[in-house]
Amino acid sequence: MPLLLKKYLPLYFLFLFADVLSQEKYTLSGTISDSKTGETLIGVNIQVKNSKAYTYTNEYGFYSLTLPKGQHILIISFVGYQTLEKTVNLTENRTQKFYLEEISKQLDEIIITNKQKANIRKPEMSVNKLTIATIKQMPVVLGEVDIIKSLLFLPGVTNAGEGQSGFNVRGGGADQNLILLDEATIYNSSHVFGMFSVFNPDAIKDLKLYKGGIPSRYGGRVSSVLDIYQKDGNSNKFSMNGGIGLISSRILAEGPIVKEKGSFLFGGRASYAHLFLKLTDNENSAYFYDLNTKLNYKLNKNNNLYLSGYFGRDVFSLNELFTNTYGNATVNMRWNHLFTDKLFSNLSFIYSDYYYGLVLDFIGFNWKSGIQSYNLKYDFKYYWTEKLKLNFGVNTNHYSFNPGTIEPLDDESSINYRQLDKKYALEHAFYLDAEQEISDKLTLSYGLRHSLFYRLGPSTINYYENNQPVTYDEALQIYEKGEPVSTQFFSRSKVIKDYQNLEPRLAVAYEINEHSSVKASYHRMTQYLQLISNTASPTPLDVWTPSDNYIKPQLSDQFAVGYFRNFKDDNYTLEAEAYYKTVKNRMDYIDGADLIANEAIEQVILNGRMRSYGLEILFRKNTGNLNGWIAYTLSKSQQQTPGRTPNEVGINNGEWYNSAYDKTHNLAVTGNYKWNKKWTFGANFTFQSGQPVTYPNGKYVYQGITVPSYNSRNADRLPFYHHLDVSATLTPKKSENKRWKGEWVFGIYNVYSRKNAASISFRQNYETGANEAIRLSIFGIVPSVTYNFKF
Repeated sequence: MPLLLKKYLPLYFLFLFADVLSQEKYTLSGTISDSKTGETLIGVNIQVKNSKAYTYTNEYGFYSLTLPKGQHILIISFVGYQTLEKTVNLTENRTQKFYLEEISKQLDEIIITNKQKANIRKPEMSVNKLTIATIKQMPVVLGEVDIIKSLLFLPGVTNAGEGQSGFNVRGGGADQNLILLDEATIYNSSHVFGMFSVFNPDAIKDLKLYKGGIPSRYGGRVSSVLDIYQKDGNSNKFSMNGGIGLISSRILAEGPIVKEKGSFLFGGRASYAHLFLKLTDNENSAYFYDLNTKLNYKLNKNNNLYLSGYFGRDVFSLNELFTNTYGNATVNMRWNHLFTDKLFSNLSFIYSDYYYGLVLDFIGFNWKSGIQSYNLKYDFKYYWTEKLKLNFGVNTNHYSFNPGTIEPLDDESSINYRQLDKKYALEHAFYLDAEQEISDKLTLSYGLRHSLFYRLGPSTINYYENNQPVTYDEALQIYEKGEPVSTQFFSRSKVIKDYQNLEPRLAVAYEINEHSSVKASYHRMTQYLQLISNTASPTPLDVWTPSDNYIKPQLSDQFAVGYFRNFKDDNYTLEAEAYYKTVKNRMDYIDGADLIANEAIEQVILNGRMRSYGLEILFRKNTGNLNGWIAYTLSKSQQQTPGRTPNEVGINNGEWYNSAYDKTHNLAVTGNYKWNKKWTFGANFTFQSGQPVTYPNGKYVYQGITVPSYNSRNADRLPFYHHLDVSATLTPKKSENKRWKGEWVFGIYNVYSRKNAASISFRQNYETGANEAIRLSIFGIVPSVTYNFKF
């Protein structure tokens, strides 16, 4: 094989350069922005009329297109903006800025042409992109626009139940999703234990969810990537916008630092429902707040600087018995540099922090835990030719894990100070991605990521007999904690355990005709960080831990194939995908596992595996007064932890069982209807299979107490989950000369008051002695009203 490469690789590059040099060519490059705010736009499509040549803007609005000498007509299109047609005459390399205008500012008639058509030619699949305008039209609980909740109406995305945090993608756990805000990792995406997400929609510019076919520049999780970018800020004039709702309000200010050279953005959001509790002498309290900020400045045509940050906190207290505080904090400093009109770079230094604190007044101690990471990354994009684009880069990430610090509240406390063993790790990655047009119909995207992970000291490591921290009692057929036979202390920065993995990525798109294509993809992902939790939904108390001698990194392989079609002049789109995913080294917990403040977590963990597969269908109506989509997913997600030896039974007798994230059926319908210039209506309907649970299959009596017995894990399900939500938006008639613009949003969540089961528990009625099933529901019907404004 190496001899073949050595022999034929030079020929490949010879043909490539021969094509480049066959005619005189020049490069057109620049940025594309919103005409009103100067905000750069991500993912704008630039198509050369009567040609197959095209490109799209990157995360900073930059594009580069190499074309033959002469005159070309460019068609520049982006969702929510008027399509722009421009003629350019290339006689030399040229820099050109383009500005797009919002559709709503251009049309006098009530016609919506918000085309979000499928990209037939681009070898990108298993990717969903939602505009903020679309998200704000979707009805949500208590009127709070929520990015995470909006994802649940996409195919392949579910949650762990009503009022639960996080989201699940293609049968994976919420901890298997990489969530990025301006490139910084968000470790907990929820407020109020899952009621709301941490993302203020007013501050968000763009978001994209990768469910498969994930580019090599992303790594560290095995299920999905949610990539979110904040707005840069209005570089032309000062403006403010916000909203006042039933339980929270938000405000955002943006404007130029130096007109058309730099801008700022400051946003805040806070809830105030706890203030009403104080009026009733209720000592309980629950509230959250967010702060978003971003600064950017253009030094010259080749250099831009950015500084962005996020800070959020949740505070929950109960009758002065305890106070729970948790939240994220991120800072990102970035430098964009344009080396040439074909080579773009971005250097980022990123800090991410997740903090969890718990004060127990009645016991007299303060608990603190969390994770911090420092990430340095350098990314490059090289527009080699109009047919070949390269992405490559490197990043290094240092992690600090605090599983728990226990402090006495005062001198009278009986609690002694205790610091659980802190953990440290270092992760490096190198990647290369290529997108290449092989022919007029065939386009490839291929790449490789090389990741390296080092578990570092200082730390004390336990060693066990036969290297097994979990022992098995054959007589009782149960797993038990193993006892260490020795320990070893590793000093600071000493390598305790190291891993490295190659992660190949491949995607192919074949254009059947100008309206349809078929695509296929494969990717491998590695996850070195593990979330210690045995709940279906992440909780603030869950603790992250690095891979080490006993906790192995998760390895995921996913294959997908799909059919994509635009029809009836792109007014409708159809996307259908089938996928198969496997995950090695997925942790499972022995029965009775104690996870909180456990310094030897390896004693309650067994390594298993997961698999998931399914069919996803997304049908969109893109234009007209009525638009929206229907998404349906038929899927299966299972987990298995067989015995390590023939004498062990494993978990669930070593058989496959439904994972906590398995939803056989998932149907979501979203619609938006513009009645006239004043009124717009929206509706969402969702229907999902119930969450897998384990019900008792028998009972026995011990000393007069009835004790339930259980059989197979997750063999049962909660009842079907479904609800209908509606909203109405009133935009009062306004004068174009007035700067103040407002709208009223009226909503009803769960119109027919479906009592969806968040859980079902079993107990014995002490009065009658009968066994009872208790159903817990979070929401019934919930009306809401919000006033949004902008000036």
